[in-house]
Amino acid sequence: MMFHLQSFLLTTSVVLLSTSAVVNARHSEFVMLEGHDQVESYTSPLPYTYIAEDDLPDDFTWGNVHGKSYLTKSLNQHIPQYCGSCWAHGAMSSLSDRIKIARNATGDEINLSIQHILNCAGRVAGSCHGGSHTGVYQFIKQNGHVSYDTCAPYIACSSESTDGFCGHVDTTCTAINTCRTCTHGAAGCAAINVFPNASLAEYGTYSVLKDMTSVSHKIKAEVYARGPVAAGVNAEPIVKYEGGIVNNTHFWNMMVNHIVAIVGWGTDKATGKQYWIVRNSWGEYWGELGYFRIVMGHNALGIESTIAWATPAAFTVQNFPCNEDGANCQDAPSFESSSSSSVRTQYYTDPSKDGVPLGALLSQK
Repeated sequence: MMFHLQSFLLTTSVVLLSTSAVVNARHSEFVMLEGHDQVESYTSPLPYTYIAEDDLPDDFTWGNVHGKSYLTKSLNQHIPQYCGSCWAHGAMSSLSDRIKIARNATGDEINLSIQHILNCAGRVAGSCHGGSHTGVYQFIKQNGHVSYDTCAPYIACSSESTDGFCGHVDTTCTAINTCRTCTHGAAGCAAINVFPNASLAEYGTYSVLKDMTSVSHKIKAEVYARGPVAAGVNAEPIVKYEGGIVNNTHFWNMMVNHIVAIVGWGTDKATGKQYWIVRNSWGEYWGELGYFRIVMGHNALGIESTIAWATPAAFTVQNFPCNEDGANCQDAPSFESSSSSSVRTQYYTDPSKDGVPLGALLSQK
């Protein structure tokens, strides 16, 4: 009987989600493109296989581990004009968080370039009219790197966008739109071919549609072991969110049309129920300083249906010193050609290799 009940609920969920997607597709920023043909790519053990649910704390957030935040800055996808790039913000901020965690929150914060993704990943990941978090991860892994955001700051434009000034700027995938610098006068802007960057090792997914009974354990274990994850959500009911724990578990509100990042969880002292702590990409004027909380374990607003994680491979911690005008970094064929002894790369150690969750390790410090 339980098998038939779960099958019925799963089928009902898929039908409702699919129906909602057809009705609201024009407004959805979550879009799987034809060029995105590899949703997962990993061989490492998943954290839930070596972390028992009873070993997870009642409350944990990467925003406060013994008073230290391991989260990167909050973002706003809607400036300098509207751009439906939540999928890139949720994916890239989570990956940047994992780099910060790997560095024990030391040194200058590394934020990865969302504009590089918008300029170059339109076939696989998306545009200002929607995309997917897993598409971002596929692109970075196949491309071999993504630049830091000081190379290509976010301008909220992609090649087909006409909002604001987008129709007047070049967002094609070229060297100058991957990393650039500009000087005054006739010299204008030039490409930088030797630049700080990060690469990606593995990525994968979790979903309540594949596992109705233990998906919360899997997500918590992933967050606790390796860091924040990108997650889908139905954004319509939270547009006017003013704080508190969202408890909307209606089937018809489970259609994912927006991507955010789960950074931790907590327990409501009044009810004893757990909730997710989620970072949005609508700026710190929205919600709880850019965050919201939502009940755990019921796929509220679809929050447990479309989870994606990724692990870094390596990232630049000491750069090749380009001149201000970039002249000494323009002729090299690529950043990989630099053999300068000043360049230093940190290689990521996946905690799944030895089964020690980073959350537990850093909580002991």
